[in-house]
Amino acid sequence: MFDEELLDLARNVLTRARERNIHLATAESCTGGLVMGCLTEIAGSSDVVDRGFITYTNRAKAEILGVSIDTLSRYGAVSEVCAREMAEGAVRKSASTIAVAVTGIAGPGGGTTDKPVGLVHMAAHRRGGITRHEEHRFGDIGREQVRRETIAAALKLVLSIMT
Repeated sequence: MFDEELLDLARNVLTRARERNIHLATAESCTGGLVMGCLTEIAGSSDVVDRGFITYTNRAKAEILGVSIDTLSRYGAVSEVCAREMAEGAVRKSASTIAVAVTGIAGPGGGTTDKPVGLVHMAAHRRGGITRHEEHRFGDIGREQVRRETIAAALKLVLSIMT
């Protein structure tokens, strides 16, 4: 299901999390749970993986993760502010040390001039610490490829916030 590069990234995340006694959560929109799916593809991941939130709609982002209605109306779901609030909400609503959140436009439709297909905002939040944001513009490379690249970037972001 997941290619070797993604599985290697997931293994690295899990190994570092074990070494640092870190528990992980995901908050996903455009990937629909694939980041969590990649992590849990690895046998034994349950010792560091806590939970995943799939919040595809604005309502779900607000109700489940506590994303502000003001954020959603002012900036939209595909924004830095929303990604940060999703990651912070996932930590708040879980037993996790770190959560990664992804929200974007995988396509093939749905893009605009300001928010084109392939735009993904992601954030990782560490409990009691920082929230790190990244914006990726993968381009109109196809829905499957946008989602694949998002998984890879999200796992790399988790690795970067663990150090």
